[in-house]
Amino acid sequence: MKTRITELLGIEYPIIQGGMAWVAEHNLAAAVSEAGGLGLIGGASATADVVRNEIRKAKELTDKPIGVNVMLMSPHADEVAQVIVEEGIKAVTTGAGNPEKYMEMWKNAGVKVMPVVASVALAKRMEKYGADAVVAEGCESGGHIGSQTTMCLVPQVVDAVDIPVIAAGGVADGRGFAAAMMLGAEAVQIGTRFVASKESIVHENYKERIIKAKDIDSEVTGRSYGHPIRVLRNKMTREYLRMEKEGAAFEELEHLTLGSLRKAVVEGDVMNGSLMAGQIAGLVKEEKSCDEIVKEIMSQAEALLRLK
Repeated sequence: MKTRITELLGIEYPIIQGGMAWVAEHNLAAAVSEAGGLGLIGGASATADVVRNEIRKAKELTDKPIGVNVMLMSPHADEVAQVIVEEGIKAVTTGAGNPEKYMEMWKNAGVKVMPVVASVALAKRMEKYGADAVVAEGCESGGHIGSQTTMCLVPQVVDAVDIPVIAAGGVADGRGFAAAMMLGAEAVQIGTRFVASKESIVHENYKERIIKAKDIDSEVTGRSYGHPIRVLRNKMTREYLRMEKEGAAFEELEHLTLGSLRKAVVEGDVMNGSLMAGQIAGLVKEEKSCDEIVKEIMSQAEALLRLK
């Protein structure tokens, strides 16, 4: 399936793996790229040396294109942006800020820049600053979210910009992929489905919670302070929501969640950890390899799109 995104990135299938903190490391990124999509290494708040090491490890596992997600609020963002050029990375997604300050450097190095956006206004702004594509992410996604659904956001962004749009949020199978294409997207970004993949390094307890999740098992914390995060319900979310309802200070809530993502990913603490996952978790029924996931999605999607 050829789209402007596959041509832009030099990939076989228009599937991009989300740049999830603590999850999107070299094993997962390389596996998704080997399967024909674009694997991303999640920069999060990691130092430049850590990101450089992850890039090099991924390149040992695949000669296919890989990308990096840069969290622009990271104190190490400037150094990570430079590492991307030095290591020959050809595609970057960005979040939590405006990548304008890095655009000239990245453009001169041939890096394709694809900011994550949650509104039409931000999509238009990113196009103005020279973005090659945008990732329109709906509130169905796991982790930090905006307020609009993917179904509503994607077609409005498609109508507002001339650059390609990548749909994110609520996609876990070929039906979601086909729906995104019908809305005008030219690729999808998938997170939750890959969290539960065989190559994912997250603790088996975390994967099991995703696989056993029901449609109503996701919860959003942090709305009152403008930092909504979608996670699976557990002891920590119940306590967080209770404190939030009672008007707890932001600092108290931050203390409650300190290190909670690491607890979930590394330690497998599914009671007190932050189990970031999208609403689509209820569709994930078993652990499969990235290759199986990508091929299954594309086979189902192509069959559906031919019917349409």
